[in-house]
Amino acid sequence: MKKSITAVTASAQAEPFVTAPAVSSDKFWRWGDDNLFPYALSLMSRRSSTHRRIINDKADYISGKGFSCDASQQSLSRFIDRVNGRGETLRQVMNKLAFDKSLFGNAFLEVVTDSGHSFLSLYHQDASRCRVARDSQHILLHHDWRRFDPAEARTLPLYPLFCQQSDGTLRSIIHYKDYEPMFTHYGVPPYIAGLGVSAIAYKTDRWNLSRLDNSFQPSGVLLLDNLVDSEQEADRIVRMAEEKFAGKPGQVMFVIKNGSDDDNSRFIPFGSQSDGDWCELHDRAVSDIVVAHSWFRSLSGLDYGSGFTSERILHEYEVALNTVILGEQAELLEPVREVIGAVLGCDASSLQAVNRPPTRTKPIYMRIWEARRADGLDYDPDDEEQRRFVFEITKYNIRSVE
Repeated sequence: MKKSITAVTASAQAEPFVTAPAVSSDKFWRWGDDNLFPYALSLMSRRSSTHRRIINDKADYISGKGFSCDASQQSLSRFIDRVNGRGETLRQVMNKLAFDKSLFGNAFLEVVTDSGHSFLSLYHQDASRCRVARDSQHILLHHDWRRFDPAEARTLPLYPLFCQQSDGTLRSIIHYKDYEPMFTHYGVPPYIAGLGVSAIAYKTDRWNLSRLDNSFQPSGVLLLDNLVDSEQEADRIVRMAEEKFAGKPGQVMFVIKNGSDDDNSRFIPFGSQSDGDWCELHDRAVSDIVVAHSWFRSLSGLDYGSGFTSERILHEYEVALNTVILGEQAELLEPVREVIGAVLGCDASSLQAVNRPPTRTKPIYMRIWEARRADGLDYDPDDEEQRRFVFEITKYNIRSVE
């Protein structure tokens, strides 16, 4: 039976937290048929270069160039610069959450405070280590789900429930997940339809690498005109030939026939006209990966050499900002604002990400009102805020990243 305790929040409302129940191996929902689906997704991201690049870029764009807030909220500003005991900034934690959510379709944020709400810390938890408990109110954390040991698992309740720890802290965890029909306990990554083409891109890369390792030698038949007295002699001849001809895909079939006075040994290559098909297959797979991610080629480092202009990059960034980036930022920040307000008791409504396009179109020595005029927006040359230089905003963004 669970023990219910009461913790007083900054808003003076009673908020329950529970002691962590004992957990056995059948008390959690499996993530995939074998419970190792995150491991498969991680392996795929390490093998497909385009797939990994898109995940990295999406995480960077979603976490922005830092975070800003109302200048009068000094406690909130200090919290942005240091959100946990590791000295991480809010952007560093958000970047890890955005990466996990882009890769797994799930992300986990641990919330730490005490009964008096004298402090607040936010920690990213590796999504591959987390599983949803059977009661759907707790998250189990384990370092290796291939060798699960209930005694080594840690259990945290889902926010807004808190669990009191042996060190006196109260801890909770926030579970972010992408919606997918028929999936209740875990989210599904948006690129799920592109897993096949990611595998194709990886295999075509591996095929090119094997050709390079084989010095681009063709496959064929090595016809040896020789007599062999024993199986050992035949093996020796094969090994010598393999050192010269064999490889992947340069594989050789050896044929040894009775010798004659004249040595007619020769190598007969197999004709192959498939190189163009392999290149086309790889290019098609790369394009499909970008589509599956709902992303854009110019923001993925693709085809820079084919004449992408800064106008196109900015245009695709604006589309990505309004269709992907802002929505993901809002989803990640909404629970954080709620936690900050409940625990620290300060207004976090002004907390927002600083977004900046990958290329600069305006000179940094323009005033803000001049930049607004160039964009066709309303401007006031006499407004003190708009009289600041764009350079000041850029400099602030750089400090936020550092």
